[in-house]
Amino acid sequence: MIIRNASWITMDGAPSTVVPVFRKIFSCGRPVRSAALEVTCDGVYEAMLNGRRVGSFILAPGWTEYRRRLQVQCYDVKYLLNEENALEITVANGWYRRTNAPWTGTKNPDEFLPAMLIAALRLVYEDGSEETILTDSSWEVSESSVTLSGIFIGEDVDMTRPLSYEPAVTCDYPKSMLIPQEGPEVHEQETVWPRASFRTPRGEWVIDFGQNLTGYMAFELDARAGEKLSLSTAEVLDKDGNFYTGNYRSARSQLHYICREGRQSYKPRFTFFGFRYLRIDEAPEGFSVDQIHAVVLHSEMKRTGWLDSSDPMLNQLFSNIIWSQKGNYLDIPTDCPQRDERYGWTGDGQIFCRAATLQYDVRQFFRKWLADVRAAQHDNGWVPEVVPSLTAYKPGGGAWSDAVTIIPWQLYQTYGDISFLSDMYDAMVRWIAYIPTVSTTKDLWTGCWTYGDWLALDWPEGYVPANIELSKRGYSNDDLICSAFYANSVDIVIRAGKLLGKDVSEYEALHARIAAAYKARFIDRLNTQTEKVLTLHFNLSDDPRSLADALAEQVRACGMKLQTGLVGTPYLLHELSRYGYTEIAWSLLLRKEYPGWLYSVSKGATTMWEHWDGIKPDGTFWDDDMNSYNHYAYGSVADWVFGVACGIQPAEPGYAAARIEPRPDPRLNSLGAVLDTVHGRIRSFWKYTDSGIRYEIDTPVRTEIVIDGKTRIVEKGQYLF
Repeated sequence: MIIRNASWITMDGAPSTVVPVFRKIFSCGRPVRSAALEVTCDGVYEAMLNGRRVGSFILAPGWTEYRRRLQVQCYDVKYLLNEENALEITVANGWYRRTNAPWTGTKNPDEFLPAMLIAALRLVYEDGSEETILTDSSWEVSESSVTLSGIFIGEDVDMTRPLSYEPAVTCDYPKSMLIPQEGPEVHEQETVWPRASFRTPRGEWVIDFGQNLTGYMAFELDARAGEKLSLSTAEVLDKDGNFYTGNYRSARSQLHYICREGRQSYKPRFTFFGFRYLRIDEAPEGFSVDQIHAVVLHSEMKRTGWLDSSDPMLNQLFSNIIWSQKGNYLDIPTDCPQRDERYGWTGDGQIFCRAATLQYDVRQFFRKWLADVRAAQHDNGWVPEVVPSLTAYKPGGGAWSDAVTIIPWQLYQTYGDISFLSDMYDAMVRWIAYIPTVSTTKDLWTGCWTYGDWLALDWPEGYVPANIELSKRGYSNDDLICSAFYANSVDIVIRAGKLLGKDVSEYEALHARIAAAYKARFIDRLNTQTEKVLTLHFNLSDDPRSLADALAEQVRACGMKLQTGLVGTPYLLHELSRYGYTEIAWSLLLRKEYPGWLYSVSKGATTMWEHWDGIKPDGTFWDDDMNSYNHYAYGSVADWVFGVACGIQPAEPGYAAARIEPRPDPRLNSLGAVLDTVHGRIRSFWKYTDSGIRYEIDTPVRTEIVIDGKTRIVEKGQYLF
């Protein structure tokens, strides 16, 4: 990368809140054969060459483990060149200099790093000569028209502000972490037009886009210089129909735009929002709803999976899961896109990973993020619970840091690409080697911090947890959860190691010891649904049939309700179906009351909720502090619909061979799944008819089809039963 020959440049004396624009004026006096611009910054940038945007990457250079990995983008800019040229690059805070950036050791914005840019433009002329333009003190810099910008604080813009350029200064900042672009770019993906415009009971002017989304607003208007358009965003309205932003916590999710004279258009350049509703707080005279729309952002991914049923509510659930994946796959797998968080939680990432791989091709997306997991892993093997890492949080525990093993294994299963395992194997081994160094019990994982079964609903009636933190973690035994995931991670290391030709005998012996210790300590006191589910899913019971019977009875006894949290829910329906209780699994999926997947649909949800009762039956909210309405974790149920209800399973990694065993239920007239695998399209559809059940199955590979207990081995083709 020629960018390593360039210097970092900054604006002398500017505080970190300033959004500078750097400029280089240059000439091209003869025909150009090629022109390549390499660029990155300590924030997010937008490059313009002769007034036209360079590339379509929104929020470049993306979010990585910046201390070790900072992506550099390379753009072909030949088509933008003139004889006389002005290259302008504006740099805003973005993720790099957000208020919880760990390397500053402060929350005082004045002490954060200033905006810095590094770039290199290589020109190759038709005569074979070359010219390289590097960032250095010959560049100019000015405060831009963006007066305030941040991931959490929205954007303020003053189009009347004059630019006043001064010489940029070089600064001593490392280049060792510069790497070529690895992840898929974030692009504008869809346009959503307003569904309605109305006044709330408080008199607020609100626009409803009809869909909770991740992105930003865009507008075009005529205005006088100095007129202002101020917009606020929200996901939901309160029970009285008023604009509600309490669940955004400290995030200032607003755009304030001071107009220039005449016709103009704008959309935020350096931030994004999670919203369904816009409130017009101030607008130029004559502004109308027809002048504004929403733009959806997410990482570039190809859609690979589709679900469709005869039930409109179930179809809305499928749509909600898709929209939550899109909204939270914005450069990294975030937990939520709206409040003052938006982190790459490892727990949420592994919980949803299987479903994610069935709906989109996420190979490049996760390859980049897993490289950040490796970079974030500490020398002692500990894996942070959020990646890119933030030091403000506690050490990751069971089910969170175990993403280092679970996600690569799932990617291998879905795509058949063993490089996911070879790339991550050393990190996996270091992780399971770390656990004994902090555990208080040999061959188990005990006595350590964990998030437990986060948001579980299984506290015994009348029991009051000691504090609010405990109340969010459920009643399941923390040591059991950690130990179960310890066993699972060791098992994955064994399986991955065998595929990679490693000697895994010590891990096989370790797994046997963990399983024995687990059974001795926990097997006779499995109280919660999650404790039973994990024991079944990780094959830690000598009598799984009896345990599954007990799980099914427990679900029935509490009124056919799930009580699991983030840790237990992804496996609950799978384990019920695995042991012959598919009817109960269907009951849980189709439940319209709280807690159930269709409850949020009944309340008008267009994305997945963080809490089953984010909006209670009376219209009040579960909580202000932690109540996201775009949180994909419980959307993991999509993998049960694909894999059990429609029965599509890989018989070999990557679906090189398949197994299809649909599990229909008479409460649903029809259900179909389409999955584009690396070997071609699989389709599984069933429908109840007057004479029975019609099954339609298409497969591109050798497939074992099981219908009503009868097994058939078929080759590529289309089949009707």
